[in-house]
Amino acid sequence: MTDVEKVKDYLDKAKVFYLTTVDGDKPKCRPFGFSMIEDGKLFFGTGTFKDCYKQLEKNPNIEISAMGAGGWLRLYGKAKIVENEALSQKALDALPAVKKLYEANGWKMGMFYLEDATAEFRDMTSIKEKIEF
Repeated sequence: MTDVEKVKDYLDKAKVFYLTTVDGDKPKCRPFGFSMIEDGKLFFGTGTFKDCYKQLEKNPNIEISAMGAGGWLRLYGKAKIVENEALSQKALDALPAVKKLYEANGWKMGMFYLEDATAEFRDMTSIKEKIEF
């Protein structure tokens, strides 16, 4: 299992994870539940019409947190937005309810991955494993 696959597996098992962006000088956190690996990169998606996407464009520094058995994951780095219609379509195909909603409203899915990413697998007192990718 690659490092990226290990992080994705943790996020998948958590089911819901929390992505934090920066809005001006304030953190903004929201639940996410989807990620996918493409070309060795861990991708996430959000609507291009959403505040989340606009915040990523202005300040790409993000952090993701997820709880798992016996600890949690802290994943952080810089969001790299990728404009790729085929990639966006692949994400929407994996999320039929979201796809239906986006198509009905003419919305677009914006895709991004983390550059200079660090994943910390933690417990209450320490980092158990640190991965950089």
